[in-house]
Amino acid sequence: MTKVVVVTGAARGIGLATAGKFLKEGWQVTLLDIDGPTQFAACAALKEPERTLAVTCDVSIPEQVGKAVNDTIIRFGRIDALINNAGIAVFKPLMETTFDEWTRVLDVNLSGSFICTQACVPSLRKNHGGSIVNITSISGTRASTLRVAYGTSKAALMHLTKQQAAELGNMGIRVNAVSPGPVDTAMAKQVHTSDIRSDYHDAIPLNRYGTEEELADAIFFLCSDKASYINGQILNVDGGFSATGIGLRNLRNSD
Repeated sequence: MTKVVVVTGAARGIGLATAGKFLKEGWQVTLLDIDGPTQFAACAALKEPERTLAVTCDVSIPEQVGKAVNDTIIRFGRIDALINNAGIAVFKPLMETTFDEWTRVLDVNLSGSFICTQACVPSLRKNHGGSIVNITSISGTRASTLRVAYGTSKAALMHLTKQQAAELGNMGIRVNAVSPGPVDTAMAKQVHTSDIRSDYHDAIPLNRYGTEEELADAIFFLCSDKASYINGQILNVDGGFSATGIGLRNLRNSD
């Protein structure tokens, strides 16, 4: 029996790295993304045509998600795990964020995870359980400027994780979340200036950004049998950023 995982937002970044990790561990993978051309190219680059399926899908639209899940079951016969990774961000001050932008961010980041979970649960339940991992963010626990919609969506997703865990655990379906800190994704490289990167380094005990592969390892762990009694948890993968206050720079300078 070969297990099957559905990964949303899989065209690039953490989602693509996660798809690659599951493939390396012998799973079959469905990659969902709204950016069809980039996703199909990324899927082809994985060079596992027999064990991968790419589906263009907007996770905020139930009909598209339903079709993607149905395509997965037709192709692979089952679903054993779901990674709710698809997400978008609008970096604007609160008073400049439009209601349409606010709504779109919550539709994708929060409602998308709700919709995908509902669509995958029947197959997970049929297989006597499985795992769901929601990808949240440090922005869901630590407020900052320019992230009113994004941070709020991720904070809500953390609580959704616990709600899902409470109900779906009775079906043998574990639900957890991975909360990334600063990660060296393509988007971070475009958005984070050298000053921003320096500030993050000063605030992170490990004094560096994480990698997409490190996030993928944590996500896979939560879906593995080694995490069989972990449910309803938020795993911070952030180099210690969420655990610290101020003064790291001075501490390093004193060494």
